[in-house]
Amino acid sequence: MQLIKRSIQESIEQKLFKGKIIIIYGSRRVGKTTLAKQIQEKYPDTSIYLNCDEPDIRNAFTNVTSTEVKNFIGDKKLVFLDEAQRIENIGLSLKIAVDSFPDIQIVATGSSSFELSDKINEPLTGRKYEFHLYPFSIDELQQIYSWPETLRVLEARILFGMYPEIIQASRDEVKALLRSIAGSYLYKDVLQYQNIKNHDILERLLQALALQIGNEVSYNELAATLGINKKTVANYIQILEKAFVIFRLGPFSRNLRKELTKLRKIYFYDTGIRNALINNFNNFNLRQDVGALWENFIISERIKFNGNSSKDVNSYFWRTHKQEEIDYIEEAGGISGFEFKWKKGTFKFPGTFIKAYPDAKIRVVTKENFRDFLT
Repeated sequence: MQLIKRSIQESIEQKLFKGKIIIIYGSRRVGKTTLAKQIQEKYPDTSIYLNCDEPDIRNAFTNVTSTEVKNFIGDKKLVFLDEAQRIENIGLSLKIAVDSFPDIQIVATGSSSFELSDKINEPLTGRKYEFHLYPFSIDELQQIYSWPETLRVLEARILFGMYPEIIQASRDEVKALLRSIAGSYLYKDVLQYQNIKNHDILERLLQALALQIGNEVSYNELAATLGINKKTVANYIQILEKAFVIFRLGPFSRNLRKELTKLRKIYFYDTGIRNALINNFNNFNLRQDVGALWENFIISERIKFNGNSSKDVNSYFWRTHKQEEIDYIEEAGGISGFEFKWKKGTFKFPGTFIKAYPDAKIRVVTKENFRDFLT
C-alpha cells in the first residue's frame, strides 16, 4: 500500500530547529513512529531515533545532566524520543537539553498525554510546540482513493475505523486487529495510569459510552449502572480522553434559560474501536444505530480536520429542555450549526436557535454532501 503522508508532517517540519521541543501526542498504533521516521529520512546523517520502551534508552535519559545528554546523542542534531512518557522526569531532562543545546532539535512522541503532559508542562513552559496525531482522516485517504472510491468504502470506514493497520488489513483480518487495538494496546496506558487495576469496570464503562453515542451522558446514571461513585466515573472518563479514546462535547449556551447547560455528549475518536467494544460489525442494513454512528464518525472527522489544519475552533452540541436540538455547533469568529443525517431528507432547524442566533450559519451534512465539510 502507498505510504500516506500525514497532514501535520509539513507543520511539524516548519517548526524544526526553532529552539523548542516538539511534542507529538497520539494513541498507540496511530502512526507516530512512522511519522517520526518519515521526517527522519530527510536527515539521514544528522538524526537518531530512540525507542523509550527500551530500558537502556529510558535509563540514559532519566535524571541526566547536560553532559550526559550530549555524550549520549553525540553529534546528532535531530533526536526522536518515541514514547517519551516512559522516561522518569522526562520534562526536566528535556528542559536541560533545550536550554543547554538550543541547536539540537528534540522531537518527543507520547501515547499518554496524562503522563507526558503532566511531566513536561511546567518544565517546558514556553519551550515546546505540541501536535496531535489522529487516526487517518478522510482528507488523508485522498492520497490513495479517488472520491468515488472513498464513497464506495465509506461504510467500511465507519464500521472498521481509520487506524493505519485497519486501512491496510483485509476484511478477514480487520476484526481481530480491532479487538487487539481496543483491548491490550488501548487499555495498556489507561490501566497503567494511577495504577488502575479494575479492567472490568473500565471495559463496562467504555461499552456503556459506546451505546450512548449521540445522546447526552449522565455521570450519575453511569455511576449507578456500574456500581461506582460519580467521582470515579468522571476520573475514568478524563483518563480515557487523555488516552485519545474518547472526546467530549459540552452544551452550547449563551445563558438562554431553555438551553441545557449540565450534560455532555461523548464520542469515540474512532468508530471502529467503538464497534469493537460492543462487538457489532453488522452491515448498515442490519443496524439500528446508523444515525448515531454517522454522527460520531463525521464529528470525529471534523475534529481531525480542524486539528490537522490548525484551526482554532470551539465545538459543542445544542439542545433545549423541550428536546430541540442541533448535533454540532462550531464557534470560530462566528457560530455555525450542523445537523448530520446519513440519508438525504428534510430537516428544519429549530426556530428557537435561529431566533437566538440569527447570524449563525446552518447546514445539514449527509453522505451525499460531506466532502467539503472534511476536505
